[in-house]
Amino acid sequence: MDAKTCQSFSATCPSRELFDQIAGKWSMMVLTVLDAGPMRFNAIKRHLEGITQKALTECLRRLERNGLVERRVLPTSPVGVEYEITPLGRTLQPPFKALYAWTMEQMPEVEAARRVFDARDR
Repeated sequence: MDAKTCQSFSATCPSRELFDQIAGKWSMMVLTVLDAGPMRFNAIKRHLEGITQKALTECLRRLERNGLVERRVLPTSPVGVEYEITPLGRTLQPPFKALYAWTMEQMPEVEAARRVFDARDR
């Protein structure tokens, strides 16, 4: 796959799938929660209001498949599992933090644009 094809967001470009998975509804939040250190499934779930068990399971599997999260079985009784962000996953933290900072800085302008749009659409 050449760079030109990928820059046009071709359906066959592997970066398109990865981008979709990284920027998915829960992925950025899961990686941000895991920035604090390894966590068990229910601890992650408690940090993400509104996420279902199924959605979190699918998200963690995608992140693990892409090498961004590591799943570790704990030798406890009963057996436990914890998740930890990998060194590759940590490379996403600076852009995520920049995006979060942008959302906080721009929220007043975004909210104003929403009000204008909503008033116009009535």
